[in-house]
Amino acid sequence: MDAQLENYLKQHQIPFIEHPHEAVFTVEESKKIKQSIPGLHCKCLFLKDENKQFYLVALPAEKHLDTKKLRTHLNVKKLNFGSPKELKEKLNLTPGSVSIFGMIYANDVILILDKKVWEADISGFHPNINTATLEIKHADLEKFYNSLNGEKHIYEL
Repeated sequence: MDAQLENYLKQHQIPFIEHPHEAVFTVEESKKIKQSIPGLHCKCLFLKDENKQFYLVALPAEKHLDTKKLRTHLNVKKLNFGSPKELKEKLNLTPGSVSIFGMIYANDVILILDKKVWEADISGFHPNINTATLEIKHADLEKFYNSLNGEKHIYEL
């Protein structure tokens, strides 16, 4: 975990349990690792609309994103993945390490959490690198969410 994220979580009194593991780049690769980590396994997608507004969407790892439903929530016509360059510029992240914790670096990015992620007792996200997972309880996810200054939403996706 990078020092800036660790400091941010400590500063906001957000406890977590870190689970180091081999690098994983896909949900499929992470299935075997997830077996030893409690809580809801989550994935995050970095998207942009036709107006170049960027979104970080967190949902259960096994859930397929209904882009039509999300476009309706956002009132946009198109959603595409942001490029690796845009991901680095907007969230200081690299592909394979996309996480809600990148929001501490957010530059004009809207955070969207799926309702199932929000309601989970425990969730797991990369700590901005794909060689670990942070286990975080709901109350602490709520603290993190509320600590962020940017626009954020919880939707049933």
